[in-house]
Amino acid sequence: MLENNFGVSITFILYILMMLAIGYVAYKRTSNLSDYILGGRSLGPLPSALSAGASDMSGWLLLGLPGYAYAAGYEAIWIAVGLLAGTWLNWLFVARRLRTYSLSAGDSLTLPSYFENRFHDTSRVLRVICAFFILLFFLFYTSSGLVAGGKLFATVFEFDYRVAVVIGTLAVVSYTFFGGFLAVAWTDVIQGLLMFAALLLVPIMAIQVSGGWGATQASMAELNPELLRAFTNTEGGAIGWIAILSLLGWGLGYFGQPHILARFKAIRSEADIPMARRIAVIWSGLGLFGALLCGWAAIGYFDTPLPDGERAFILLVDALFHPIIAGVLLAAILAAIMSTADSQLLVSSSALAEDFYKALFRRDASQQELVWVGRFAVVGIAFVAMLLAFDEDSMVLELVAYAWAGFGAAFGPALILSLYWKRMTRFGAMAGVVVGGATVVIWGNLSGGILDLYEIIPGFILATIAIVVVSLTAGEPSEETQSGFDKAMGS
Repeated sequence: MLENNFGVSITFILYILMMLAIGYVAYKRTSNLSDYILGGRSLGPLPSALSAGASDMSGWLLLGLPGYAYAAGYEAIWIAVGLLAGTWLNWLFVARRLRTYSLSAGDSLTLPSYFENRFHDTSRVLRVICAFFILLFFLFYTSSGLVAGGKLFATVFEFDYRVAVVIGTLAVVSYTFFGGFLAVAWTDVIQGLLMFAALLLVPIMAIQVSGGWGATQASMAELNPELLRAFTNTEGGAIGWIAILSLLGWGLGYFGQPHILARFKAIRSEADIPMARRIAVIWSGLGLFGALLCGWAAIGYFDTPLPDGERAFILLVDALFHPIIAGVLLAAILAAIMSTADSQLLVSSSALAEDFYKALFRRDASQQELVWVGRFAVVGIAFVAMLLAFDEDSMVLELVAYAWAGFGAAFGPALILSLYWKRMTRFGAMAGVVVGGATVVIWGNLSGGILDLYEIIPGFILATIAIVVVSLTAGEPSEETQSGFDKAMGS
C-alpha cells in the first residue's frame, strides 16, 4: 500500500467523477448508431491523434513497457522503434484511404462492415468471420487493461486483487455504456495529455534525485552490465535476429487494430490527417521514450530489486511526490487503462450490435435499438474480460502481445491490400483473415527455434500470401466491386 494515500484517493475519485460527467454530456449528444460508434465522423486532428494514441498505448505503456525496460535494459529499445515506425506508417498509408473508402462503402461503421461493403459480400460470411476474431482477441486485450487496473488499485489501496479488478471494470463500463464514441474520444484527449505529462515528469525526477543519468547508468552496470547493451540479453548472449525481428514486429500490429482504425474513420476531413499524423507520432515517440526511461530510472533509484518490475512507475510516483501530486500522476495509469479498455469495449459491442445482431437477426432494427444492444454488449463483454483478468499472475505485456498479434495478422494484410489492390476478392479477404488469426493462435502456443519468433510476423506473412493466392485463383472480383474501388479511390 502506498504511503499517505488519502490525497491519492481524493484525486482518483475526482478523476472518475470527471470521466462520468463527460460520459453524461456525450450521452445527451448520442442519437443514433453512427454517433455511438464513430461520433458522427466529427473529430478534429487533435482529438483524433490523441484518441488514437491513448487508445493504443494502454496500461502496458505505464506498467508493461517500464517493467520490460526494467528487466531487459537497452534491449527494450527495439520494441519502441517498431511501435513508433508502425504508428507513422499507419497514419501515412492507411488513414486517408480508410477514411475515404469506409464512407464510400455504404458509410461502414465497423471494420467487418467495411470488408463486407468493400467486396459486396451478400453472404455475410466475411462480416461474421471478422466479428468473431474481433471478439476473440479483444477479450484478451481488454483483460490486459483490467489486469493493469487490478495491480494499480491493489498497490495503491491494498485492495484484494479481484476486488480491484471489479472496481476498475465498473469505472470503464460506466461512461462507455452511456456515452459511446464521443465519451471515449473526449476522455481520451484528457487521458492522453495526462499520460504524456506523467511519462516525462516521473523518470526525469527519478533520474535527477538519483544523481543524474550517469549515476543511473552506473547503477544499471552494477546490477548487470548487459542492461546497457541493446544487442545482448541479460545473460550476455547475442539477442539474435529472431529476438530483434520479434520486437520490431510489434509495429506490424498497427495496421489491424480495430480501435485505432476507428479513429481514422471518425476524423472529420481528409485535410485534418497530416496534422493528426504529426501530433500522433510526436506523442507516441515521447511517450515510448518516457516509458523506457521509467524502467531504467527505477533501476537507479531503488536500492533493492523490485519483485514485480511492472509496478516500477507506481512505486516511483509514491517515492518521489506529495500525495496530491502522486494522485494526479497515478491517475495517468487509470487514464491509460480506461482510454484503451473503453475503446476496446466499444469496438467489441459494435461488432455484436452491427455485425451479429443487425446482420444476422434484426436487419430492420431501429437505430435506438442498436444503440441499446451495443450498450448491453459493453456490459457482457466487460464481464467476460473481468473473469479472465482474475488470474493475479497474469502479465500485462504478455496479454497485450497475444491480442496485438492476433489483430495485426488477421486484419492488417487484408486491410492494406483492400485499400491498394483492385484485384483482391472477397474469398481472398476471408482467407487472409482466417489464416492470419489462426496462425497467431497456433504459433503462439509453440516454442523452440524459429517458433520463438513473435507470432505476428508469420501470421502477417502467411495471411498476405493467402490473400494473393486465393484472389488470383478464385476468379475475378465482380464488376460492382471493381467499380466501387475506382469510385472510392478517385480513379
